[in-house]
Amino acid sequence: MSAPNPSTTHLVLIPSYNPGRTVLETVRAARRHWSPVWVVVDGSTDGSDAWLMEMAAADPHLHVIVQPVNQGKGAAVLEGIRQARAAGFTHALTMDSDGQHPAHLIPDFMHASQAEPDAMVLGKPVFGPEAPALRVNGRKVSNAWANLETLWAGIGDSLYGFRVYPVAPLIEVMQGQRFMRRFDFDPEAVVRLSWAGVPAVNLDAPVRYLDVSEGGVSHFRYLRDNTLLTWMHTRLFLGFVLRLPRLVARRTRA
Repeated sequence: MSAPNPSTTHLVLIPSYNPGRTVLETVRAARRHWSPVWVVVDGSTDGSDAWLMEMAAADPHLHVIVQPVNQGKGAAVLEGIRQARAAGFTHALTMDSDGQHPAHLIPDFMHASQAEPDAMVLGKPVFGPEAPALRVNGRKVSNAWANLETLWAGIGDSLYGFRVYPVAPLIEVMQGQRFMRRFDFDPEAVVRLSWAGVPAVNLDAPVRYLDVSEGGVSHFRYLRDNTLLTWMHTRLFLGFVLRLPRLVARRTRA
């Protein structure tokens, strides 16, 4: 299972909440392509914490962090990158635990990050025919807002969570406010990092939507999470207006 040559700067970080046994194959796939891999179990009640701890006991390059209470994806990522920075890591590739993200592309994304360490490397999703049309088309709204809020700084997709972050600036923008802790994490992270001057590199990556028979699990709730996104973009647009002179000046200098 072990990937060769564990990195001392780049790790894979998998936030996980009640994914069932699908998480085990997700972690195995990640480990086939990279070392080390860290998993943050975000208050799961499906027994996956015990399964993952058992895996980690036999794998020195798999590290599991267990949070006793579910706090949201962003909170799980923040806990992971805080501990990662304390351990000397500078970059983290985030991927979901439910099998949607392409583990075989981890080396390509990591190498792109190593070539441009000041940038965030963002996955740009390539959807298969099984992808729900409502979700494929709905994300176009969030992408349009994100591009407006960053003056078209090159964000290919604001919602796809398969991406590499430079750890230090992400911690800084997250600790500076109390949002970005739940489903709003991915789009708000790219907007705020762009405001902080972190450039974006976009790479195509397929996304799979697994059905129940394949072990697919979705925690997305259309009303709840679209309401959260609407509130988030309202806040970000107001922040964009306040930052507009600086953003224009930075673009002019570039």
